Amino acid sequence: MPPSLPTSRTAAASSPAGTPAPAPAARLGERLDAARPYVLSLFRVVVGLLFLCHGAASLFGVLGGAVGADGGTIEAGTWPGWYAAVIQLVGGALVLLGLGTRTAALICSGSMAYAYFDVHQGTALWPLQNGGEASAMFCWAFLLLVFTGPGALAADRVLSRDRRREV
Repeated sequence: MPPSLPTSRTAAASSPAGTPAPAPAARLGERLDAARPYVLSLFRVVVGLLFLCHGAASLFGVLGGAVGADGGTIEAGTWPGWYAAVIQLVGGALVLLGLGTRTAALICSGSMAYAYFDVHQGTALWPLQNGGEASAMFCWAFLLLVFTGPGALAADRVLSRDRRREV
C-alpha cells in the first residue's frame, strides 16, 4: 500500500518529529517583530530631521524660509513663532540623534498641540480645512516616540551604561 500523502501545507512542512512548521504568516510576523526596533529608529530619524528643518527654515531663512515671511526669518523673541522654531530646531536635533528622546519628544509634541489648538483650530475644525495637518501629525508622531522610546539605533544607547533593551 502506498504511503499516504499529506493533506495540508502544514502537514507537508512538518518536522521529522511531527510538529508542524510555523505558518508563513507567523514567520513574517516574527521577521517584522525582529525589525521593529530598527524601523522605529528610522522613523525617529525622519521625524526629527523634518522637524529640525522647520526650525532651521524659521530661524535661518534656509529651505524657503519661514512660512508667511516670504522666505525670511522669524524675528527673535516673538511669541510664539520664534520659541516654536527654537523647539523645532533643538528638539528635532535631539530626536534625530536619539538624545533624551522621550523628554524632547514630549516637549515637541506639546508645542505642536499648542500650535494646532492656538493657531489652526480657530479657523476650522478639521486639520485639512485649517492648515494644521503638519502640526497634528508631528504632535502624534512625537507622542508615539514618548511611549515607544528611540529604537535600537540611538545615541542614548551608546552613551548609556545601563543598556536595557526597550521594546
